[in-house]
Amino acid sequence: MRIGFDARHGLVAIIDGRIAPIGAQAGVPADQPDPLLWALQHGVTFTDLDVPDPVAEADPAALRAPIMRPPKVIAAPVNYIDHKIEMSEQKTIAEYGVFLKASTSVIGPDSRIVLPYTDKRIDQEGELAVVIGRGGRHIVREEALAHVFGYAPLLDISVRSTEDRSTRKSYDTFTPVGPWITTADEIADPDALALRTWVNGDLRQHASTADLIFDVATLIEYASSIMTLEPGDVIATGTPAGVGPLADGDRVTVAIEGLGELSIPVTSEGAIPYSDRPGAL
Repeated sequence: MRIGFDARHGLVAIIDGRIAPIGAQAGVPADQPDPLLWALQHGVTFTDLDVPDPVAEADPAALRAPIMRPPKVIAAPVNYIDHKIEMSEQKTIAEYGVFLKASTSVIGPDSRIVLPYTDKRIDQEGELAVVIGRGGRHIVREEALAHVFGYAPLLDISVRSTEDRSTRKSYDTFTPVGPWITTADEIADPDALALRTWVNGDLRQHASTADLIFDVATLIEYASSIMTLEPGDVIATGTPAGVGPLADGDRVTVAIEGLGELSIPVTSEGAIPYSDRPGAL
């Protein structure tokens, strides 16, 4: 099942390009601002949900982030060898560990990536997002995929500057996710999915999740050895080679086999020189 958040109809299933509201069937209160997160936190099972007939065409411009404010956004740095080489990194995820992004950086297809600076390189990074359905601590690798609710395309937007990763990647709008979440039962092997990223139609990234250094299960095992995973947490699994700069007016698109395509416009509205940022020396 593909599950999204439509501005007009709330929590929806996406069926053959059409949307079917499922909030009432899932028992989600009508006033919930983050309906899928509420459903996951309350143990709603979607696999046996009685889905009504679709009511409208799916409009990407009306789809918000499937989860608006995940409890945590956990990100994997340098999790593809080819990206390690292109960035001249000396270490991989095994040495760096994971880092956190602000949950307020999450947006959906209805939004824009906002570049904060006029004079800093800001890159796109196409990634596979893993959404946790069942939480836990010290989850063993062999049981890790049973904790996954679903998967989605994700963009990890990054300022190339001297601050630590969490700072450079936590600006508002820097974590587009969507356009929906595909439930885990529909993905036979999350470690065998083709990933592509385009900017203005030009292909920049083309890889497979088979090339991950820490595969999905290992990443869950590792992250849960550090922190308790909670329903609704999003894990960004890392990006392959091909990252590159974004500019005002661009459109960046990431597509993952079996999961759909996320396409977001870019604006520099309100951008300032890096030297004018608060706290600059």
